[in-house]
Amino acid sequence: MNFKATLSRQRAFFLSGATRAPEFRRAQLLKLAGLLESRETQLLAALHADLRKSPHEAYASEIGFVLGEIRHALRHLGSWMKPERRPSPMLGWPARSHIHPEPYGMALIIGPWNYPLQLLLSPLVGAIAAGNCAILKPSEFAPHTAEVVDQMIRAAYPENYLTVIRGERETSEALLRERFDSIFFTGGTETGRAVMAAAARHLTPVTLELGGKCPCIVCPDAPVETTARRIIWGKFMNAGQTCVAPDHVWVDHRIAPALLEAMKMALAEFYGEAPQQCPDYGRIVNRRHFERLAEYLKQGEIVCGGECDPADLYMAPTILANAPWDSPVMTEEIFGPILPVMEFSDIGGVLEKFRDRPKPLALYLFTRDRELQERVLAGSQSGGACINDTILQIIGHDLPFGGVGESGMGSYHGRASFDCFSHRRVVVRRPFALDSRFRYPPPGVSLPVLKRLLRFLG
Repeated sequence: MNFKATLSRQRAFFLSGATRAPEFRRAQLLKLAGLLESRETQLLAALHADLRKSPHEAYASEIGFVLGEIRHALRHLGSWMKPERRPSPMLGWPARSHIHPEPYGMALIIGPWNYPLQLLLSPLVGAIAAGNCAILKPSEFAPHTAEVVDQMIRAAYPENYLTVIRGERETSEALLRERFDSIFFTGGTETGRAVMAAAARHLTPVTLELGGKCPCIVCPDAPVETTARRIIWGKFMNAGQTCVAPDHVWVDHRIAPALLEAMKMALAEFYGEAPQQCPDYGRIVNRRHFERLAEYLKQGEIVCGGECDPADLYMAPTILANAPWDSPVMTEEIFGPILPVMEFSDIGGVLEKFRDRPKPLALYLFTRDRELQERVLAGSQSGGACINDTILQIIGHDLPFGGVGESGMGSYHGRASFDCFSHRRVVVRRPFALDSRFRYPPPGVSLPVLKRLLRFLG
């Protein structure tokens, strides 16, 4: 596979300067919003075909989310593009200094299959707003959504500005051999390492949105019913195939039986007694992931759920107890509708266990105790955290979303998306007047005087 001709055309278009104009950027964002609205029916059908997403969930978590990002970018684009005034060094007085956000140039955005529209087009909003050209590589595991996105982009944008390239893993590998100015990848940690290694060949800046085993801690003062509803909602949307879903729960042993009972009630309330018949409960993306998840069901005691239908790629929302800490279900990212629940008596021991594992994308804590909240935040590390709820830390357009360590690097959403695809170029302007000879050789002052002057100027 050779993409050099496509990249060459995009680079020529970027170098023409057309993408830098504020009017151009606004027009492209408005066009993208129009495409999402006009193709809503096709997109909802594609998301249902790929992941059995209900119209409500598909719209809220995919189409509506991206439209919100576009509206936010349109409202704030002028202020984001405006150069920021900064103090100038005294040595250059009367200089004027600014930071100019400038587009990197050509961006490669590689999307995942679990939110195949949102996680491909949300970064694109930032790339467009920042003035870049972009190549989009949708996941081959969500082919129906990829097809509609391909049709949308081809119908509305010239290939030398935005291009969709579809294909298997080999296509991504071939793209990564080319020289881009920015790479944005969402996916698994191991693939993220490969993306970063490929980017290193050209010293291309990367943003990696990965995953990890997002823990959830429930303390004894948490209201059990509300806590259960919020955990179950965050865990089982999209059949658990969400990078920031609670991966496992640590609950104080004094309220563990009550929490488990409340979780079972919440599952019945949300999805009924037969979740397979519920239009609001999704499916596993493919057979390979289904079989991987089925192995996890053997690694603990099934409290509720556990039913599977391989022909329908259906796995019931399942709660596990007594899973060994070193079992695969507790060491590998689950990314499915299985929720291990463990008891603790000392929260310090839980925090110690966290330190032995890679930093997750999210941390969830349920307690009213402000002192305990601060203790857990200080004693742990994660990409983001949410106290007394789940998922909300990624929803706000003013809240940067990203990982740390093995859960990723860099962040996006709102202004952070614009910054993600921008180089912050420092520009200092100085007149020719007042050209003091102080800085030129030979030295006009002694070294002790120079030290005092530098302390004053600093």
